[in-house]
Amino acid sequence: MSDNQEASDAEDTTPSESATLPLRPHSDRPTCNKTGVCSRSYFVVVMVFFHVYIINVIALLFYVHYNSGQDDTSQGRDAPSSNQQQPESPRPPSKPEFLRVSSLTRIEGIRVGHVQKVSLMQNKVHEMRTLSMKPLLFEIPGFLSDDECRVVMQLAQLKGLMESQLMVQEGQEELAKELNLSPDEIFNLLDINQDGQLQLHEILTHSRVRDGIWLTPENLREIYTGLKADKDGDGLLSLEEFRLLSNDAFQRFLLQRGVKKSQLVRNSRHTWLYQGKGAHQVLQDIKTKVTRLTRLPPSLVDLSEPLQVVRYEQGGHYHAHHDSGPVYPETACTHTRLAANTSTPFETSCRYITVLFYLNSVEGGGETAFPVADNRTYDEVSLIQNDVDLLDTRRNCDKSNLRVKPSKGTAVFWYNYLSDGQGWVGEQDEYALHGGCMVTQGTKWVANKWINIDPDYQRQARYQQLVSQQPEDDDDEDLTLNQDTQSSDIHQDL
Repeated sequence: MSDNQEASDAEDTTPSESATLPLRPHSDRPTCNKTGVCSRSYFVVVMVFFHVYIINVIALLFYVHYNSGQDDTSQGRDAPSSNQQQPESPRPPSKPEFLRVSSLTRIEGIRVGHVQKVSLMQNKVHEMRTLSMKPLLFEIPGFLSDDECRVVMQLAQLKGLMESQLMVQEGQEELAKELNLSPDEIFNLLDINQDGQLQLHEILTHSRVRDGIWLTPENLREIYTGLKADKDGDGLLSLEEFRLLSNDAFQRFLLQRGVKKSQLVRNSRHTWLYQGKGAHQVLQDIKTKVTRLTRLPPSLVDLSEPLQVVRYEQGGHYHAHHDSGPVYPETACTHTRLAANTSTPFETSCRYITVLFYLNSVEGGGETAFPVADNRTYDEVSLIQNDVDLLDTRRNCDKSNLRVKPSKGTAVFWYNYLSDGQGWVGEQDEYALHGGCMVTQGTKWVANKWINIDPDYQRQARYQQLVSQQPEDDDDEDLTLNQDTQSSDIHQDL
């Protein structure tokens, strides 16, 4: 066999396996060399595969880019979600979208008696002890120096202190008219256990909230007798008996009889000290230490209430209460009312954290009492049983589960709200009920620093934006807690 014929036979397989070239009779096929038809068909096949590969790569890049773009958009705080049907009318981001990048640091209590080291200023370490888990309550001895305590008291006296509570305030009937509540509706609101009758403790709780007067069961029986309200003398008010009373019947009776200071919910004098730019350096230093202690953004602390300074003379007291109230859809926080976009007569002080400073050591009495701290359960009805009123700090402070003795320079702080499980403010912590026991000897000086945070994150963000007059993006940065910027050595376990 000749060389040409071997070459021809060897290359017969190339065109026969190609789908692009027709099969010809053997005698009609020309011989092929490296520059002939066979090499061109090979080139065509290679180019086809090359173009298919390029197209696949480009398609893959588009796919990855599209999906990553969607993910970035869904993770962005102010961007609409990827499945939003009407992008032309974007809505404000939902709460979970905010919380994906923002949360509030909440210190762990671990257990009662647990001690942590806290660095609040240079070259000094404080010890912080857990006093209770319900509420989450801590004590920091030596938080304020003697000089800081002295300066705060002097500034308060220079400013001038006012009575913490007026004797009796009017206007309750106007509020009832504004709410348009009938006597039957009011009765049902007061009837906590819904047994169709009003017990003494149900009336007492209501009157204290309305009038700021601390009535004992004995006082209430006297009022019943004076108003001839309890016809059958069983100490209970039925719906028929309640209908005969006007909305302010108790208040009118008390005004006629006269009210003593000892009968008020709170018997003290107080003032407010500004802590912003230009304030006394001691006041600014206290605010800085509070910010480091709580590990919250400075913007939240800056826009909270000023420092309140309170003086209790002998006999002074503050019956058990909550610093903040529960927040319902119909309720607005006092500090964010500007951004609430609603008109409602219900308003509460949304104080997420209370930091209480003892400015002096009290000679007798004056403890801070937590009646139900670390109780297994909380039951409002059981607070007043058999004429024993756990809320009464003049009579029953010794029956509280926890009492903190005032010691100069010591600070205690607690959370008035639980966490919502997503890093923001949740429901009110009912165990944060507390009061000031009666001062039996000497004078008691304290200061309160409240950190106000609205449980509604978007409302808090709008408020920050309105106050700061900055774009929302900048405001969001203020509210965002970047853990990398927080000092890792602020809180350490011992």
